Amino acid sequence: QVQLVESGGGLVQAGGSLRLSCAASGRTLSSYTMGWFRQAPGKEREFVAAIFWSGGSPYYTDSVKGRVTLSRDNAKNTVDLQMNSLKPEDTAVYYCAAGIKTNVVATTSYNYWGQGTQVTVSS
Repeated sequence: QVQLVESGGGLVQAGGSLRLSCAASGRTLSSYTMGWFRQAPGKEREFVAAIFWSGGSPYYTDSVKGRVTLSRDNAKNTVDLQMNSLKPEDTAVYYCAAGIKTNVVATTSYNYWGQGTQVTVSS
């Protein structure tokens, strides 16, 4: 069993930055693919970024490429999402997830989810 807890959300003006962090307990994250998803009111949960358990280059959805950086620290059991140049359309609840399947963009590939952290970007 893995427990995930997100932190770092908040209210920021457009163009600002936030760093979201996901801390895990219960098991080491080193064997899991880690992903970040977001869900805006009235919309489905959508993929933001992911990185395989072995590391390597993260995957990003097109709308955040160049603005978001995903990193993981297996020793600390954390995964961070640095978000820059934030836009109002980035407003959503952001979720951290852990899974073992290779289709990183699908919510069904993840077995464990955090409770989410709210990100609000004002214009």
